[in-house]
Amino acid sequence: MDNKNYPDEINIQKYLLVFKRRWLIVSGVFVAFAALGGANFFMQPTTYEASGKLMFQLNRTSSLTGVGEKIGHLESIGSNNASNPLDTQALLVQSETIKQDVIKTLKLEDQTGKPLKPESLAIEVERIIGTDGFNISHISEDPKMATDIVNEVMNSYIANNIITNRSEAIAAGTFIQKQLPRAKIELDMAAEALRRFKTQNQVIDLQEETSGTVKAILALDEELNNARSQLADLSTQEKQIRRQLNLKEGQAVDITSLSQASGVQEVLAELQKVQTQLANQRARYTERNPSIINLKSQEIALKSLLQQRTAESLGYKIQLSPNKLQMGKLKQDLASDFVKLQSQRLGLEKKIASISSIRQSYAQRADVMPNLEKMEGELSRNLLVSQKSYENLLTRLQEIKVAENQTIGNARVLQYAEVGSNPAATKRKMLILIGGGFVGLLLGVAAALFIDLIDRSVKTSKEAEELFGYTLLGLIPTFESNNNTSEVEDTTWERVSRRVIVATYPRSIVHEAYQMLQANLKFISLDKKVRTIVVTSSVAGEGKSEISANLAMAMAQAGRRVLLVDADMRQPSQHHFWGLINSVGLSNVMVGQDEFSQIVQQITPNLSVLTAGVIPPNPLALIDSERMTTLIDQLSQQYDYIIFDTPHLMGTAEAAVLGKMADGVLVVIRPGVVDSTSVAAAKSLLSLSEANILGIVANAVNVKQEPDNYFYYNSPRAENSVEKVDTAPLS
Repeated sequence: MDNKNYPDEINIQKYLLVFKRRWLIVSGVFVAFAALGGANFFMQPTTYEASGKLMFQLNRTSSLTGVGEKIGHLESIGSNNASNPLDTQALLVQSETIKQDVIKTLKLEDQTGKPLKPESLAIEVERIIGTDGFNISHISEDPKMATDIVNEVMNSYIANNIITNRSEAIAAGTFIQKQLPRAKIELDMAAEALRRFKTQNQVIDLQEETSGTVKAILALDEELNNARSQLADLSTQEKQIRRQLNLKEGQAVDITSLSQASGVQEVLAELQKVQTQLANQRARYTERNPSIINLKSQEIALKSLLQQRTAESLGYKIQLSPNKLQMGKLKQDLASDFVKLQSQRLGLEKKIASISSIRQSYAQRADVMPNLEKMEGELSRNLLVSQKSYENLLTRLQEIKVAENQTIGNARVLQYAEVGSNPAATKRKMLILIGGGFVGLLLGVAAALFIDLIDRSVKTSKEAEELFGYTLLGLIPTFESNNNTSEVEDTTWERVSRRVIVATYPRSIVHEAYQMLQANLKFISLDKKVRTIVVTSSVAGEGKSEISANLAMAMAQAGRRVLLVDADMRQPSQHHFWGLINSVGLSNVMVGQDEFSQIVQQITPNLSVLTAGVIPPNPLALIDSERMTTLIDQLSQQYDYIIFDTPHLMGTAEAAVLGKMADGVLVVIRPGVVDSTSVAAAKSLLSLSEANILGIVANAVNVKQEPDNYFYYNSPRAENSVEKVDTAPLS
């Protein structure tokens, strides 16, 4: 399965590989900080903690006597329900006043012999959960001093508490004595205001008066309704009689009175007689007759006398027809009833007016009743409040005078100080020790990651493959020592360097790696035969010469005719690997001093080595010549493979020039030696030369620093079949 589907796993493995590479940094920083933590653990002096218990309680004496209960009582003045008065007492225990008393009593001094400053005296106060008590502690290197300080703190607090409570009582009494005269004045003013209000408004008992007023109004309403009903009845009867008498309003009484007046009736009778005679004479005579004229004169005189008698009888003049001054018995009775009804009506109207007036006065009183009640209530409440305040002040003054003589503290010592080892200091030392190791580990990890981040060197073969972009053809593991190895050195190669591992350790894991490398080279040359191979590297020290020697030996062991040419005429090294003398070689052949057949040296029947020879002043001129092209063509006819060991690419051009002439270039890279900048420069040079790049070979790969899924030589046999050799690479 493709591991690219698991990026999280790859990232974790990447960090683990970083830690493997930088384990010295991680372990060094960790050990340093752990050592500092250990030094602190053993260098810190032993301290002792003295601890005592202080309990808070109410003033029991005050509770028994019933006075002064609130003096010294612990209660919160804040509005927050979460506040606790014991927290305030904890601050008082740690106050500067208490500390100064302790310093003065115990004569505590600093290192210079001066009295100790209060801020230098550390007193810890911790509330005991579920109780009204505190645990008071002090830490010191002297156990006796720690005990004395805690005991003195508790005693000093209790003494100050008693003084404070007593001073509170005295201060409260003084304050109340100042308030009494003012309270008495306010009480007198409230009483006088209520008295004036009742006098001005004629108030005796507003509640009773309000109830009586309501009842009176109801009774008057009932009486007024009855009178109005009677008045309506009389008015109806009066109208009916007036219609029967056919008299105007007010004439009935006058007519009735005149009909009963004798003087009026006598004149009326004479007038009627004269009028009768006049009517008879007119039937006989004309108007000019003396008897008629005489009768008319009598009639006029009698009418005048009748008006005179009427005015005298009534007391005022009235124009009435004579025929209305005399009525029958029935009309007289009706007129008499009419007069009575009028009298009754007038009486009822006056009664209704009087009742309405009385009711209006009651209603007006009822309207002002609510305001009067409100004003009386306010004045009464003011009087009650003033009276209550004055009485309370008198009562509190008496209580305070009694409480001044019975005030005690509201705290007592529940347990005097006991000394023991300081668990906090021990815990702190352990935390510093553990924290030092932990911080050291974190800083070590951070340092490792930081150094790995700024390190531009290529660290793994996978990274090298990504940077070059070429095919990775082989990984050559680091050949390390192991005394328990089952491999035995081949002693037949005494002259050959132990770095030619393919020859000296034929059954090692490195030998298998080179076998894999030559197989990969064979696979990539199926389409086009690759016979001449240039081996180079980005920088010096990557082991290109070692790779060239071992690859040539591996091919020779496979039955191929191989020629190994040391084309590094700047720092030749192949003669060291094979124990040869480099007196003559490639440079001599190139200048025509010697023939190839005379100077080539045979190592095995299938392996020949052409050393570099005398170092020329300009190696590039020899390489970049027709003579070299001709030589390659001639040698290709004699050997199956020709391997050229060339200089590194940085600063030299021989490898790039020779790579253009050969069938392909094999680039050697060693993790930890080359950096990304050098890789980029080497890749650019190879691209410009247009050489055929076969791939890259990772040399001296640390198996433990490669991903397990990437290094295909990782096996138990690989780790148990290695021996230490000199791993310093030769170019």
